[in-house]
Amino acid sequence: MSRPPLPPFDAETASIKTRLAEDAWNSRDPDKVALAYTPGSQWRNRETFVRGRKEIVDFLTRKWEREHEYRLIKEVWAFRENRIAVRFAYEWHDEEGQWFRSYGNENWEFNENGLMRRRIASINDLPIGAGARLFHWPQGRRPDDHPGLSDLGL
Repeated sequence: MSRPPLPPFDAETASIKTRLAEDAWNSRDPDKVALAYTPGSQWRNRETFVRGRKEIVDFLTRKWEREHEYRLIKEVWAFRENRIAVRFAYEWHDEEGQWFRSYGNENWEFNENGLMRRRIASINDLPIGAGARLFHWPQGRRPDDHPGLSDLGL
């Protein structure tokens, strides 16, 4: 299975790869997201370690059961050969209606077919009021004309 764009990455292909990942995560479809990873993909997400597509699907299913109205923006930070570093922010609320903006960084490593074989994520959650939200598009893909992280000053 091939998942273009393929490494080695340049500025354009790293940006495309990052936007495709953002779009998949904004779909909130764990099965769709898992297909971008190798069958034995290794993750560290905060304090949680995940291995393989089934564990990815299980992890994301639990995540999106807790994180309501999830909206994510990713931005390339750096790239080299088969690796991309991104920074991101996403907004969501919990069962009680408390909004959060979660900030983080991810390091990605891809195989020759463009599937991610390693994802290392560090994330911090900041409680925010509903009036402080910046991500207001309808659930799903972020519109092309919506500002990115740098444009929003994040």
